[in-house]
Amino acid sequence: MIQAHAEGATLAVRAQPGAKKDAMLGRHGDAVKIAVTAPPEDGRANAALVEYLKNWLRVKRSQVELLSGEKNRNKVFLIRGLTAAELTARVG
Repeated sequence: MIQAHAEGATLAVRAQPGAKKDAMLGRHGDAVKIAVTAPPEDGRANAALVEYLKNWLRVKRSQVELLSGEKNRNKVFLIRGLTAAELTARVG
């Protein structure tokens, strides 16, 4: 779920676009499941996920980057500036 990266740490996310509200729904396999209200069109759900992660992890927008899974529910985000241990502590 969380792995060290040269620029910080990566977080595996299972997205649920088009939900009734934005929320972290727990674990889904080796990823965290996050629901967002944005639809999966024109990158709107991805942008909503970045915004959710920014607020949830208390980091700047520029620290969150989608590495893989642009058109897939299974995504990997890079969280710059946090070690794997720091990210694990914030994810809980």
